[in-house]
Amino acid sequence: MKKSLGVFFIVLWMAACSSDNQNGPIGLPQTQEPPKDNIPNDPAIDDEELLDLTQRETFKYFWDFAEVNSGGARERYHPNEPTRDQHVVATGGTGFGLMAILVGMERGFITRQQGVERLTGVLNFLDTADRFHGAWPHWIDGRSGNVIPFSPLDNGGDLVETAFLAQGLICLKEYFKNGNTTEKALADKADALWKGIEWDWYTQNKDALYWHWSPNHGFAINLELKGYNEVLITYVLAAASPDFGISRKTYDSGWASNGGIKSSDTQYNFPLVVDHAGDAPFGGPLFWAHYSYLGLNPKGLSDDYANYWDVNVNHAKINHNYCVENPKNYFGYGEDAWGLTASYTRNTDGSIGYNAHSPTNDTGVLSPTAAISSIPYTPDESLKALYYFYANKDRLLGPAGFYDAFSPHYNFWVAEAYLAIDQGPIIIMIENYRSGLLWNLFMQNEDVQTGLDKLGFQYAQ
Repeated sequence: MKKSLGVFFIVLWMAACSSDNQNGPIGLPQTQEPPKDNIPNDPAIDDEELLDLTQRETFKYFWDFAEVNSGGARERYHPNEPTRDQHVVATGGTGFGLMAILVGMERGFITRQQGVERLTGVLNFLDTADRFHGAWPHWIDGRSGNVIPFSPLDNGGDLVETAFLAQGLICLKEYFKNGNTTEKALADKADALWKGIEWDWYTQNKDALYWHWSPNHGFAINLELKGYNEVLITYVLAAASPDFGISRKTYDSGWASNGGIKSSDTQYNFPLVVDHAGDAPFGGPLFWAHYSYLGLNPKGLSDDYANYWDVNVNHAKINHNYCVENPKNYFGYGEDAWGLTASYTRNTDGSIGYNAHSPTNDTGVLSPTAAISSIPYTPDESLKALYYFYANKDRLLGPAGFYDAFSPHYNFWVAEAYLAIDQGPIIIMIENYRSGLLWNLFMQNEDVQTGLDKLGFQYAQ
């Protein structure tokens, strides 16, 4: 069985964040009489108001609680420990933050001038931060721009996190390219930053991309990027690069394993279409349907191996159906309380940890980002979940949106904390559902279209 890159990444992430396991209990211990579901029969808020509220509150993570020196997205924010890791900037999360700021401007949460000023500062920071053959590290010190090692061997370039950042840079470029002089300069800088990524270096002269390179350890981690997981965007952007591009063969052999990515598995009468390695036939954590598709529009997106809209819709529907079936009989799971993805989690002793929740790794912990960020794929099911979260807002809604994870089964335990990579997809995918803003910006980029054409994609323009 193929090793899942997503699961491998989660293991690294858990190791890097092991201090989260030492915070002590959050919430209440398990009880024999869990609280009753308190969704009102007639909610006092309609769909549009609820989507407005969710985007506005989530936006605060990237605006009010950004790293103070760089303006980039903090890796995490714990309201009860506001200075914790306060200068750890997440590269991928910052890419999500760039896109979130565009949404904030469009929705009137901030003015255009405020957005331009903040974005200019972030890009100036990225321009001077450590890079390794053009790729940024997973974590950056917001004060100095220096790499913060993610693990002992991971103190250099992180190509996947860099791809998430580049996705945001391209959206920013497209948004401002026809603006005033200041805005055009911002667009040009965003364009130059992503075009400086040496994607071909990360092939090791082989027919695949590799996740990490270290100035001290080289390609020692040697983690090849193979689907299906969260890394499709990496291959698309590598093919799109005008100066450091990869070949179609690299994509076919690497991402698609020369057709091995295909799957005939079904669950609840929904075909998986692709092999969710290690998580078949229920599908992996739902962030696999989100991260690569914040800008890359899966509607009409297909290649020789899959229709990626079908992949993501079916993935989300299987995840929902699993929670409704609830084979482990966790209290509270159902039509309106669902969503399994990588997030903070409840450890067995009640402390906060991190886990890649999925139907094959279900510990009774739900993550609001899973259901909310799936709204383009499962609008009815996601809105039901959003109403559930809102009905429980006294416990679930904090200073930067809905908290990262909770468990109705364990007396409504709540992880009163946030992660950039979970908050970002919420505001972005809601916007894609409502207006298609980020999808439209990314897909109109000529370099992106060149890359998709090179890889043999069919796509909507």
